[in-house]
Amino acid sequence: MKKLSVSLSGHHTSISMEPEFIDALHKIALRQKKSVASIIAQIDSTRTPDTNLSSAIRIWVLKNIK
Repeated sequence: MKKLSVSLSGHHTSISMEPEFIDALHKIALRQKKSVASIIAQIDSTRTPDTNLSSAIRIWVLKNIK
């Protein structure tokens, strides 16, 4: 597992995920010309309350990798 630190809504948080997902997230961010933090904020704002953020990010990555 690898940790990714970001600021969401003004507070810092750490997300633990497999390095492959973090690498894929960075590649998608570059391709979309967005910051990783902005993508995570978008995912965070649209996930259901019973879904943990790491899981929501993994699903998003799987749906957006090409």
